[in-house]
Amino acid sequence: MFPTFPSGWPGVGLLLLRLALGLTVGAYGIAYVSDWRHLGYVTWTVSLLALASGLSLLIGYLTPLTGALAGLTTLNSALSWFPAPNSNLFDTGLAAALATVIAVAIICLGPGAFSLDARLFGRREIVIPSSSPSSKP
Repeated sequence: MFPTFPSGWPGVGLLLLRLALGLTVGAYGIAYVSDWRHLGYVTWTVSLLALASGLSLLIGYLTPLTGALAGLTTLNSALSWFPAPNSNLFDTGLAAALATVIAVAIICLGPGAFSLDARLFGRREIVIPSSSPSSKP
């Protein structure tokens, strides 16, 4: 999906973006799960998706999909589609908007070289066989 997986300082920057969003969304999912006695099925699903997308962003696996899930999770908090956990990290709309913008940036830029996606789908060495001289009659 991404033609290059930048390494060096751009790769470190993408790693930092993934870590910031992954840890935040993962902590948001843990906050939901910590109040597990008062959760309905839909809220359980949201909390498990938040945990899964946070972990997946940390390791850089299926980054566009998990970035979209993380963006939807933070949008959920901003728009109050589901009841918020007791310790809500996104109390203000500004924090949720910032996390959503980071998720969109990760979707657009890709995972970077320091990710599982780069290992699975990244740079490959292309070997072009030498051509044999063509014989003309």
